[in-house]
Amino acid sequence: MSTTDPDALLGPADIRELAAALGVRPTKQRGQNFVIDANTVRRIVRTAEVRPDDVVVEVGPGLGSLTLALLEAADRVTAVEIDDVLAAALPTTIAARMPERKDRFALVHSDAMQVRELPGPAPTALVANLPYNVAVPVLLHMLERFPTIERTLVMVQSEVADRLAARPGNKVYGVPSVKANWYAEVKRAGAIGRNVFWPAPNVDSGLVSLVRRTEPLKTTASRAEVFAVVDAAFAQRRKTLRAALAGWAGSPAAAEAALVAAGISPQARGESLTVEEFARIAEHKGAGETT
Repeated sequence: MSTTDPDALLGPADIRELAAALGVRPTKQRGQNFVIDANTVRRIVRTAEVRPDDVVVEVGPGLGSLTLALLEAADRVTAVEIDDVLAAALPTTIAARMPERKDRFALVHSDAMQVRELPGPAPTALVANLPYNVAVPVLLHMLERFPTIERTLVMVQSEVADRLAARPGNKVYGVPSVKANWYAEVKRAGAIGRNVFWPAPNVDSGLVSLVRRTEPLKTTASRAEVFAVVDAAFAQRRKTLRAALAGWAGSPAAAEAALVAAGISPQARGESLTVEEFARIAEHKGAGETT
């Protein structure tokens, strides 16, 4: 643990002062809600189990509240920021508040969905307060693109946290739950109140922990093939899988053949299946076809 100044982290007055100096008004369009509570960012870093040898990637650092707390604990931090003004200001904030760590910080000024590579050593952890409107696609993109990320902790809207961590049979279990589970063991890791943000959002937030599978899912189907089944199953989630997968398979009969071959009832619904079962269905596409 580095011995940084306890006042290096940003408090409510610091955040408002920085925002005023930059002419920044948090925008709904980008889902910006800045964390103004130093105890909350330290709690996030603790919950993420950030280690002194970690290379952490952070998406949407904003004014730098969480970035500074991550720099206290990790070996290095790379922040991905889309906003021009925020991206330009962040290195200055880091240099002013943690001068001894500034060489451990890198900024990527980009839309996270467009990021294909990161500077420096490969990331070992992803820790972020994700903008509510893009949380799931950004999370899945980063997990797919950077297989060296072993541990992830994201703060998202509470209902998104519920969906990501849901188990089969739960009414909010769906596409995000299955796809996140393809990569990792997923669980809720706490709740965050509204009053730690500026502006205070009108929804609660939750922490989600994702620990990457040590062994990839055992399947002969590709990720894209499995995800195609998942998307089809939940596009019409009230229908039986025989009906919901008809388009994917080519016909209801072809869907039924694939399901039977995979050992899954054609009358089942997508919300009852594990990611392993979706993978089995993908493996048996075309099962009923005669050559």
